[in-house]
Amino acid sequence: MTYVYQGRGFILVVFVVLSGAIFYRIRLARTGKVPYLRKLAGVSAIEEAVGRATELGRPIVFSPGIAGLGGEYGAQTFAALEILGYVARTAAKYDTRIIVGIRIPEVLPIAEEIVRSAFAAEGKLDRYNPDDVRFLSQAQFAYAAGVMGIMERERPGATFLIGGFWAESLMFAEVGNSIGALQIAGTANLHQIQFFVAACDYTLLGEEMFAVGAYFSGDPVKKAIIAGQDFGKIIAIFLIVAGTLFATFGLESIVNRVINW
Repeated sequence: MTYVYQGRGFILVVFVVLSGAIFYRIRLARTGKVPYLRKLAGVSAIEEAVGRATELGRPIVFSPGIAGLGGEYGAQTFAALEILGYVARTAAKYDTRIIVGIRIPEVLPIAEEIVRSAFAAEGKLDRYNPDDVRFLSQAQFAYAAGVMGIMERERPGATFLIGGFWAESLMFAEVGNSIGALQIAGTANLHQIQFFVAACDYTLLGEEMFAVGAYFSGDPVKKAIIAGQDFGKIIAIFLIVAGTLFATFGLESIVNRVINW
């Protein structure tokens, strides 16, 4: 009986090594050895955006994207919600209004609790307005119209477009740009990053969004997962260099044998 099909052995080995690195990091984190995450440039940009909105006396608009909590895009929504927690707490600290537009129904109560808890943590629960965390529509472009309408009416000093975005990404970014808002965007959807880069002041590129989310969460396990994934990058770099050298010296047969194992 064949347990591993030909051509999948190499992938299995890489998967086992990477999984082992992540679980090892998690185990260390649970014993108190939490990996250090450097302060990314995106963190400073987020702080600057909240500060600018406060100085202008204008609100903040936050969209956590249109992805749900499950499936392959769910991680983007969770990262966006972690960042929302930090933005909301900073906004509460400086008495700045924050408006959150929601598309997915199950995300709404989570976002409400995150914002409410942020204001409570700063001792300003009386400043929390539950109407500022709004369910707009499950329809993609109806939701997009709702967010853009909020931007036009409220004229925010800063907008945060972080999470899973599709065709609405450039629409949001253009409206925010036209009203002069300082815009922070982030998504792991590679087909939308270029639109955010073109129209926003700062963009969290792919994995940076997850790293910033882990940074703000303070959760040792999430930080450990990021550190474990960095080990995967080291493996990838090593394999690229090794493959290039083997190909340069005419040893493609060895590379093919390993890949097809």
